[in-house]
Amino acid sequence: MRLSGFLLLAALLLTLLAYQRPAEYDEAYSIFLTAGHARPPWPQGVFTPAEVAGFYAGHASLGQIAQDLKTGDVHPPLYFWVLEFWRRVFGPGWFTARLLSVVFSLGSLGMIAWLADAAEIPVFPALGIALLSYGFAYTGIIARGFALAQFLNLAGAGLLFHACRKKRRRFAIAGGIAFGAASFTNYLASFTGFSLLLWLATARRRQRYALPAATGMAPFILLDCGFFLAQRHSRSGQFAAFSAPHALALLAKDFGAAMFGGLPLYAGRAGLEVAIALLLLFLICAAGVIQRNHKHSALFALPAIATPCGLLALGLMFHNTPIEIRYLAFSTPFLALLFAASLPRNVVNTLLAVEVAAIIGLAAAPGTMQPQALAAQQAASFHVQNALVLVPFGNDGVGIPGPFIAATPPGTRLELIHPGATPNLADAPVIILATISGDEASRAATAQTLQWLHAQPCLTPGPATRLTEVFLNRCPDHQR
Repeated sequence: MRLSGFLLLAALLLTLLAYQRPAEYDEAYSIFLTAGHARPPWPQGVFTPAEVAGFYAGHASLGQIAQDLKTGDVHPPLYFWVLEFWRRVFGPGWFTARLLSVVFSLGSLGMIAWLADAAEIPVFPALGIALLSYGFAYTGIIARGFALAQFLNLAGAGLLFHACRKKRRRFAIAGGIAFGAASFTNYLASFTGFSLLLWLATARRRQRYALPAATGMAPFILLDCGFFLAQRHSRSGQFAAFSAPHALALLAKDFGAAMFGGLPLYAGRAGLEVAIALLLLFLICAAGVIQRNHKHSALFALPAIATPCGLLALGLMFHNTPIEIRYLAFSTPFLALLFAASLPRNVVNTLLAVEVAAIIGLAAAPGTMQPQALAAQQAASFHVQNALVLVPFGNDGVGIPGPFIAATPPGTRLELIHPGATPNLADAPVIILATISGDEASRAATAQTLQWLHAQPCLTPGPATRLTEVFLNRCPDHQR
């Protein structure tokens, strides 16, 4: 009964976060891919959101999704296949797509409770630390595959643990299948599966289960290779070039953020002091884990460090820096289990209090939110009839205009702008430029368009917001 109550509260929290936070860049890829328009053919010139609503609401076949991923993305297809079935049953809305991640996050919490109980770890501290970690909560509410991969990895860990306890090889095979499915959801999730294969191999009494687990995982790894090889040249400039000092600093910052969010950013001038306090708290937690050395520590420690170590290895191999909070979120449930197993109650309570503050920031702090939907809301707040809203096209017309248009009133007049192009303003009494800089192309288009607008002698700058620039049109062509 207590567990049911906790999961109900978790469902309410995650659903509220999913509803409240604005749409994001990468989520647009999920929406358009499953709607059958991986790269939407936006109209040239002026159009309204109502005219392109079909781009968000269509449906794609599983084969089309797989082919679009192979030719223009860097992800395997399992999550997108599941999302397409979900959209067909529950509808194509953006919030509806996010609810699928909420469902998988609740499943992950159930897996954590199962593991904690079996490993004789306090269940509710483990659940609280996991749920309230910024990385787990954030990846658990967005329309991407992280929550599904997390659920599958935790299911795999639980099945392997029970294979060893019950001496059942079929559990090990099922665990390997779960790890393989996780990798077929997100390639980086495979670090967790490989780390737990290592856990099996490092003790004689567990070694007999390593081969069955690897057998269950192997078919998915082969499928991963097929997709990865087809995609190896996609988004080649997505990450900065590898530099060991930069990568280590970024890893420390994002690993801390996966636990504590942007608390140093919210603290203003006291940001450095807050960051130091959080580092000390994390070191106290790590010291507690080392000192207590719970009998099942290796089961949770290996997957906790697997993702950061794996990301550094990928950086060295491919000379880039693939380090982000959402990837490091794969470690957070296993850290939660470690901390709950090893820390005294007062330290656990301190950790939970700090995480609550981080989750409040996730829900309310603009600094944690992407600007596209916020810019759309600010542009709509002017309530000017026949105003023309200029929106950057971005790198490929997905991540920038997708969330913006979804958050824009259906009758708003829009035009997508490209670097080097100039809009036609003759029939617009007011021009509103969305000053979004979410990728290289949007930064260039925003800067060039803003410079061009300021250079027009018959445009007068008007009121502005943090994400919009407004110009009043006094040009003779418009006055006629």
